Amino acid sequence: MKLYPTKDFIERYEGLPQRIQKQADKQLELLLQNLHHPSLRIKKMKGVKNIWEARVTKDYRFSFGIKGDTYILRRIGKHEEVLRRP
Repeated sequence: MKLYPTKDFIERYEGLPQRIQKQADKQLELLLQNLHHPSLRIKKMKGVKNIWEARVTKDYRFSFGIKGDTYILRRIGKHEEVLRRP
């Protein structure tokens, strides 16, 4: 599998505090290694088709879709922000 960050994901990632960016990097590496890793706490997002959310920290999440062998990274930010606009 590989990662494809959308423009929106990149812009939001770059605006995160550095410590959150580092944690996001670790979580994205886990995603590549094992989609079912418990620290990711992946859940299907309600009300949208084929989009999942994963945990970065207690307060931060990222959303993604899957197309073929690629994780499409859609959004990253505070949990509430990601839930509002996956």
